[in-house]
Amino acid sequence: MAADHAHAHHDDHHDDGGFHVSFKGYATGFILSVILTAIPFWLVMAKVLPSPKMTGFVILGFAAVQMVVHMVYFLHMNAKVEGGWSMLALLFTVALVVIMLAGSVWVMVHMNANMMPTPDPAAMRNMP
Repeated sequence: MAADHAHAHHDDHHDDGGFHVSFKGYATGFILSVILTAIPFWLVMAKVLPSPKMTGFVILGFAAVQMVVHMVYFLHMNAKVEGGWSMLALLFTVALVVIMLAGSVWVMVHMNANMMPTPDPAAMRNMP
C-alpha cells in the first residue's frame, strides 16, 4: 500500500521536457539583452549607417531579436512548455496584431488618398 502511494505520487511529477530555470540561462539572457541594446545605441549615437531610414530598419531588426531572447530566456517559451499551448497562444497573438496593424495602415493610406482635398483652389470652386 505504501509503495503504491509513493509510486502514484511520483507519477504526478513527471518531466514534461520543458525549459528548466537556471542562473546560467538568466545570465545568458541578460548579457544578450545588454548587447542587443548597446549595439543599436552605438549605431544611433555614432551615426554609423549612412541614412536614418537604414538605421531605423537595423534597430527594428535588433528589437525583433531581443524580443525572441526575452521570450526564450526570461519567459521560458518554447514548443514543449505546457504542451505547446503557450507557443500557440503567442502565434495567435502575433497573427492578430499583424492583421490589426496591416488593416489600420491600409485604412489610413486609403483615407488619405481618397479624402484629402485637391491642391488646386480653382478645382475646389468647381467641386459639387
